[in-house]
Amino acid sequence: MLQSKLFYKTIKEKSSDVESISHDLLTRAGFIDQLMAGVYSFLPLGFKVLKNIENIIRKNMESAGGQEILMPSLNPKENWEKSGRWTDLDILFKLKGAGDKDIALAATHEEIVSPLVKKVILSYKDLPIYVFQIQNKFRNELRAKSGLLRTREFLMKDLYSFHTSQEDLDKYYDKMIKVYFNVFKELGIGKQTYLTLASGGTFSKYSHEFQMVTDVGEDTIYICQKCKTAVNKEIKAETLACPKCGSNNFEEKKAVEVGNIFKLGTKYSAPFDLKFRDKDGTEKSVIMGCYGIGLGRAMAGIVEAGHDDKGIIWPKDVAPFLVHLISIGEGKVKTTAEKIYQELQKNNIQVLYDDRQDKSAGEKFAEADLIGIPYRVVISEKTLAKNSVELKERSKSAVKLVKIKDLIKTLK
Repeated sequence: MLQSKLFYKTIKEKSSDVESISHDLLTRAGFIDQLMAGVYSFLPLGFKVLKNIENIIRKNMESAGGQEILMPSLNPKENWEKSGRWTDLDILFKLKGAGDKDIALAATHEEIVSPLVKKVILSYKDLPIYVFQIQNKFRNELRAKSGLLRTREFLMKDLYSFHTSQEDLDKYYDKMIKVYFNVFKELGIGKQTYLTLASGGTFSKYSHEFQMVTDVGEDTIYICQKCKTAVNKEIKAETLACPKCGSNNFEEKKAVEVGNIFKLGTKYSAPFDLKFRDKDGTEKSVIMGCYGIGLGRAMAGIVEAGHDDKGIIWPKDVAPFLVHLISIGEGKVKTTAEKIYQELQKNNIQVLYDDRQDKSAGEKFAEADLIGIPYRVVISEKTLAKNSVELKERSKSAVKLVKIKDLIKTLK
């Protein structure tokens, strides 16, 4: 991508009216744009990051047996009445459709996936089955805040599992805990993310949150110093000792929830009469589980975990580009830079080429640091004299000279 053609705009000054580092940096670096409170546009840089996060999540859900579907955002009132959430869920957006019909904008999809699966599942032979989607959700949050950390419209991955027994659900649930940790590891926030016990389990004592430690977090968690399991503030009021290992040595931290998993049991299968015929011919309710990750919130979490005073530091697997190529000079410098740009593209290395002639070297470097692409490659008259480029990792301070002929091999 030529930077001179990129649809974005950076802002040098730090914003005074934002509540989180990620909100400030993603806005100033041209990744997102706020339309209104809790609602954002993703510009090309931000959309690329979002798609990379999406692909990591999709790969892991498919590895866990998930089949991808896409369900509607517009939902009939009747489905939400059956579950009782038309009146009980205070964040539900409600609107009037044609013929004065009441419609909900989906805040989640249990009310839609249960009757959908009912059309497919008939017997125990059809189970277990796992379906997931990556789709917009709408929640009328009382107070949208901290940029992408709490929004009213957001992209979410939700996977639903359907089982013949509690034992089968428990087995898959434990598997998904491992899958989730792998997702967060690949996103670059694995070390900061803790499996956190929460109250409110529907058919088990606890539900589980995946909480990422960050100073801007609006949740408080207590991390067991022995086994590294965490408990959230509500459950900490109920227990003095760690429910997993019995230790009472906790460290209190601020955190933000980047994922959650629930054992739903028959809470959403029963209202929709979602049953299967068992081996003995009897009809039984399908046992359900659900597993969510907010993509925008994960994106903000990555920035909260990876930044310095100059800007964002993207992990390689989620960065919008791998290489930020910067040309300083004209004539042969520019010609050589264009050749390097083409060579990188031929080798399937994602590259943003700063080809702008009206910016100083200092301006280009400052913007590169703000955007946070993993590798910065600089070509100038000084480096060209040595048939080399300057290569610098965004996460490190050291700069090294690399021969132009060795650049592709070095990056790969």
